[in-house]
This record gives sequence, structure tokens and C-alpha cells, in this order.
Amino acid sequence: MEAAKVSDTPLEFVAEYLTKAKEIAEADPNVPEELTNYLQKALSIASGLDSYLEDVTDQESEHLSALYRKTMDHDWNKIYEDGKTRFKLSKQCITGHVEGQVLKTFVRMVKARSVLEIGMFTGYGALAMAEGLPEDGKLIACEIEPYLKEFTQPIFDKSPHGKKITMQIGPAMESLKELAATGEQFDFVFIDADKVNYTNYYNCILDNNLLRADGVICVDNSLFKGQVFLENVTDENGLALRKFNLAVQNDPRVEQVILPVRDGISIIRRVSNATAEKEQKNGVVRDEVFSGLHGKSILDRLRLDGKAAYVTGGGQGIGRALAHALGEAGAKVAIVDAVLEKAESVAYELKLKGIQSISIAADISKSEDVQRMIDMIVSKWGTIHIACNNAGINANSASENTTLKEWDQTFNINLRGTFMCCQAAGRIMLKQGYGKIINTASMASLIVPHPQKQLAYNTSKAGVVKLTQTLGTEWIDRGVRVNCLSPGIVDTPLIHSEALKPLVQRWLTDIPAGRLAQVTDLQAAVVYLASEASDYMTGHNLVIEGGQSLW
Repeated sequence: MEAAKVSDTPLEFVAEYLTKAKEIAEADPNVPEELTNYLQKALSIASGLDSYLEDVTDQESEHLSALYRKTMDHDWNKIYEDGKTRFKLSKQCITGHVEGQVLKTFVRMVKARSVLEIGMFTGYGALAMAEGLPEDGKLIACEIEPYLKEFTQPIFDKSPHGKKITMQIGPAMESLKELAATGEQFDFVFIDADKVNYTNYYNCILDNNLLRADGVICVDNSLFKGQVFLENVTDENGLALRKFNLAVQNDPRVEQVILPVRDGISIIRRVSNATAEKEQKNGVVRDEVFSGLHGKSILDRLRLDGKAAYVTGGGQGIGRALAHALGEAGAKVAIVDAVLEKAESVAYELKLKGIQSISIAADISKSEDVQRMIDMIVSKWGTIHIACNNAGINANSASENTTLKEWDQTFNINLRGTFMCCQAAGRIMLKQGYGKIINTASMASLIVPHPQKQLAYNTSKAGVVKLTQTLGTEWIDRGVRVNCLSPGIVDTPLIHSEALKPLVQRWLTDIPAGRLAQVTDLQAAVVYLASEASDYMTGHNLVIEGGQSLW
């Protein structure tokens, strides 16, 4: 016979009390039917919410489901009686489906790479959070019961995310001190352990900088059966959590909100700046280095939120990578390519990632196409903040055999086209007093790559650098910065053809880094040049070539 459900959360107690009130009302003929009806309505809301949340929350993974079933089917009383655990554990302690998905979502929202959990039990919450971490993320779970590692590890081993989890067995405070001694720091901390020690864990985490600036602590059971706000409470855990919640509220190092999910989840965010009083006491200088320029951290200054950008040659290769980078940093991006289908394909990729994008077909060697491109972007987004002039071509030939047609085609796109894009976008930017122009040049602007022969390409890219330098100095005092990127030889499917294999081996001997450039090697650079973090840089040729131009 299944045991009767025991109320554990504030809402479950409300439903329990409403049920009893309704039974009393129905048993008393003098109670108005209207009151009974209202009790039923209140009971329906109170008792239906949790099951509804279960139904509409994303389903758990098969490994989480397996771990939940294994926990619920286990005889924890027998395990305690056999002396395998120090404490009498209850299956009701497990993090549930909704809480698990909430934790996974928080980890993703914080963009956490490192997570600390205090109080694992059977690891449902740990595995849920690990699922929200990137592939190279890590989670350290502090657990006092050695048996639980033996119980949990087989499920972790089957999950593709289990490798991110490390279990640290022993008293939590000792584990925290060990982590602090080795300089560990976490983006996200989840506390779900012995309630009377919450304040000690919390203070140890903050006092020892185990939580990074702007990091988040998530605390479970912070509404503890409603006893944190009810009067005449004597329960030790309820009183401890009441004290903890008030201590956090009054701590100037953090900001807090409590969400009424199940038994309460506190979201505690560490603020990056200390209070003015504490700064004065400790002699801290509250300048732009300490507080951030205009109150922004360096990572915030790299954000491109609300900016309108375009990338020419954006339908493949370097341009595609730059477009993704700008979009991931917050910009809305117009993908411009001579072949509309290629532009549409990349624009669709961005939309799948929640990035605003449009596709435009344009031949930048034609002035009418360039102006149409600019007009379309301004018509769509009102302005242009970031111009990424990346389109280019390269046709190899010995200098004595280079035709005027090849020369003109190369210059028409690589240099003339880049100039027309700079000029057309620059007029918009000069009018608004702000803009970032990033041109794609090449390592060939600095050296003569060999053994391939590419006179027109090398000369055109040297021209792009001089164009960038000239515009950069002319326009900076009017709010427009112009810089360029000079990649080395970039790894693309084309250069892996049989015909080019001998050239690739030769190139590798000329590169100190020992490899070709990847398009992803250029992404951070374009975000930096497009952001306010690079406002003092103009006319610069940012070379990213693994050291090849140094030899």
C-alpha cells in the first residue's frame, strides 16, 4: 500500500489545508454552498499548479530519468541500517524534474563554464546542471556520503555529460577550504545541503572569492515549508533559513530574489562593485579601472547589442565566421554575397541561433550594387554601425603572365570594391557620429607569400591596408574608426585538394604555429574591432597569421 503523500512545500500545505477546510465545510449543512465552491476553486489552483508545471516543462533526459527511477526504487532505510550511510537519507531529498530543468536553464543563462554544488544526494541536480554546461565545462559536487558516489557513478558514466562532474567526498566546509586554497572559482554555485550551515557555506564562498564577479549562487529550500515567514516558528531549519535569507538581503556584496518554485529557490548574484562605505574604509579608489568605463565591465564593453552590421563575402569561409561572431556578440547582421543562395544560407543559420539577419545579393565591384546594399540595410534597421568589408578574390599567376583582365578583376573587388563600401557606409556613420569599419586585408600586405605567385592579390591587399590607414586618420575625430584584419593562410576545403597538397606542406614549414589559420581564429578579433573596447584604435592592421610574417 502506497504511503500517503506528506506535504513539503508551501503550496502543498495550502492544498492540504484547503482539502481539510473543504471536508469540514461539506460536512456542515449550515455552510453556504458558495463558500464550498470557493474552497474548491482555491484547492484546484493550489493542487493543480505543480502537476501543470511538470507537464509543460521540457522533459528530462533519459539518463536523468534513469537516475530518478533508481533513487526512488532504492531502499534507503536498509542502506542506513546496513551502515552504508552515516545519515538516514530520504528519496524525497532528490531534486525533481522541474527543479532540475530550472537549474539547467540557469546554468545556460549565466553561460557558466564552472559549477559548484554543495549537497549532491544522488546527483540528479548535478547531472541536470552538467547538461547545461559546454563540452569543456566542469562541475564539482561536494558530498559527505561516500556511498552516494558508488550509487551515482554508473549513471554518470553512461551520460555524455557525466565526464564534466567530479565528486568531492567529505565535509562541505573542508571541501570548500581545499577549493579556495587551490584558487578555484565558479560561475554558478548551487547549495542544497544541511540548512543550519547555509550561512557558513555562503560566507565561505564569498569571503574566499570562490564565486566570480557577477557569478550566481542558487539556494534550494529557501522558503522551507513557509516557516521562513510564518509566526511562532520553532523548527531549527526554518529559523536557520529565515536568518540566512535576511543575512543575504543585507549583504552589500550581492543582490537577491527568491522564486516560489516548489520549496523556494533563491537567486543570489554577486555584484562587481563594493559599497562606497567599504571602499573608503579599505582605501579603494573608485575610478574607471575599478568600476568599469561608464560602469561596464570589459566583457560588457565587447557586447554589440543593438548594433546593425553587414558582412560582404558573408556567404562562406571567413565572412561566414565573422557574421556568426558579430551576431553572437549581439549585433543584427546583413549577409552580403554575390550569390544570393549563399547569403540566404548563412542568414538562416543566424536566425536558428536567435540572431536577427537579412540576406542581400550584391557585386561590390559595382557602385550601384554597393549603394543598393547600403540602402536596403538602412531601410531595414535605420542605420549601420558596423561595416565588415570582407569580400575578395585571388587568381594566381606569374607576374609576367598576369593579364590586365585578371589585374582589373582583382582590384575591382579587393580594393575598388572595398573603397566603395567604406565610402558608402562611412557617409552614414559620419552623419551619425559613430561607426566601426573593418576591412579584410591579408598577411600578403606585409610579406610576399610563396611559392605561389599572386602579384595582383598581394598588391591589392597592400592597397587595402593603406586605404584603411588613410580613412582611419581622416575619420576618427568624427567618430568613425577604420581598421583591418590580415589573416594568414586559412584552412578551407579548397586547399586540401590533391593539387595543393605540396603547397600546404611548404606553407606549414613557414608558420611558427605549425598549422594553418582556422576561420574561428578571426572571430574574437572582429568583435573587438567592432566594439567600443577598441574605440582608441584606428588605421590598424591586425595581423593573425600564426607568426608567418615574422620569418
